[in-house]
Amino acid sequence: MLKHTVLAAALAAAFGAPFSARAAGDKELAQLREEIRQMKQDYEARIQALENRLQAAEAQAVPTPAGQPPAPAAGATANANAFNPEMSLILGGTYANLQQDPRQFRIQGFVPGGEDIGPGARSFNLGESELTLRANIDPQFAGQMTFALAADNSVGVEEAFFRTRGLSNGLNLKGGRFLSAIGYLNSQHAHAWDFVDAPLAYQAFFGGQFRPDGVQLTWLAPAERFVELGVEAGNGAAFPGSDRNKNGIGSSALFAHVGDDIGDSASWRLGASLLHTSAAQRSFDDGGVTSAFSGRSNTWIVDGIYKWAPNGNAAQTNFKLQGEYFRRRETGTLDFASTSPAAVTDAYASAQSGWYLQGVYQFRPLWRVGLRYDKLYSGTPDLGATLDRASLPLLTSYNPSRSTVMLDYSPSEFSRLRLQVARDKSRPGASDNQIFLQYIMSLGAHGAHTF
Repeated sequence: MLKHTVLAAALAAAFGAPFSARAAGDKELAQLREEIRQMKQDYEARIQALENRLQAAEAQAVPTPAGQPPAPAAGATANANAFNPEMSLILGGTYANLQQDPRQFRIQGFVPGGEDIGPGARSFNLGESELTLRANIDPQFAGQMTFALAADNSVGVEEAFFRTRGLSNGLNLKGGRFLSAIGYLNSQHAHAWDFVDAPLAYQAFFGGQFRPDGVQLTWLAPAERFVELGVEAGNGAAFPGSDRNKNGIGSSALFAHVGDDIGDSASWRLGASLLHTSAAQRSFDDGGVTSAFSGRSNTWIVDGIYKWAPNGNAAQTNFKLQGEYFRRRETGTLDFASTSPAAVTDAYASAQSGWYLQGVYQFRPLWRVGLRYDKLYSGTPDLGATLDRASLPLLTSYNPSRSTVMLDYSPSEFSRLRLQVARDKSRPGASDNQIFLQYIMSLGAHGAHTF
């Protein structure tokens, strides 16, 4: 009797379970259908409300007078006002504490030229700001213009050029005014430098930077290792040349760059350059007497840079070692007291050289420290028999030098604050202890810096 009772209960449970599950499933489906119905009613009500608002707005709109085109939509207005080309602005300034009078600055033994010579003025200085406009012109060309805004409220054109966007066989052409590709530092804008000022060699040999008006043709070799060859032709008006008021090519330059990676953490680049230019009555003041050089000027440059970052990631820590060697030879004539009726003209020749070496180490994110040493060798100029060496004190032989230490902090890629301390020995017997505080702020779109 007990066995039959247990068996009956088991059969009832086995056949009753599916019916119970089915009933629960039907209940859940009914709930889902009800939720969907409510959502449809809610969205239909919202759509109807939006349609009513649209009809009311159209009824209140002022009709467009006959013959007048309708106002553009918001998207069309935005496109019409979109700015092309892209624009970037660099704001820079310094505070300078200088032991020696900067108005008496000179690089002893070297003929002065150019505008970017010396440490600048004392106290607060606006410095040079840069406004750059750049854009692709069409599939073949791109263009760029950079205005230099000086502290004396003057505006100059630092660069204004077009360039091709990739000719065949690795060739590219640039034309206009541009920073020459000779050397390493010359092609970089001042805000990209690792120190407040340019090395003494750039000040002595180029008056800051060599910036020709002309054309540049480069060739990038189709190889795994970076190999670049280039040639430039200009009007020759930039120092160490001068405006000769002649047709044709006034200056020419050749350069070659080669580089490669060393594993995943390091890379290098070496370069060699030659600049040939000429000068006609390139004048300079020497103790209140104006003299002028006319002749040929040839400058050779050898440069190198090594960069290291663990596994190629420079965000945490990195190191950069950079240096350049310059040698210049000038031959021609020197007009002593050229503005005086008693002017004396005779042969002139000089061979001068100089170099700098610098290292910059990012010891933690956002913080870097750097050390730079500059050295120049003026040599002894070869003067003709009629020129009195004592009458040209600026050209008295001397070997200027400078030691510089800097510390900078970059909260982001758009801002940098820098402290720099230097001991400058550009003048005999007058060491100049210099302290600089600098800010560099970047606004707007800004292209990546070169290697």
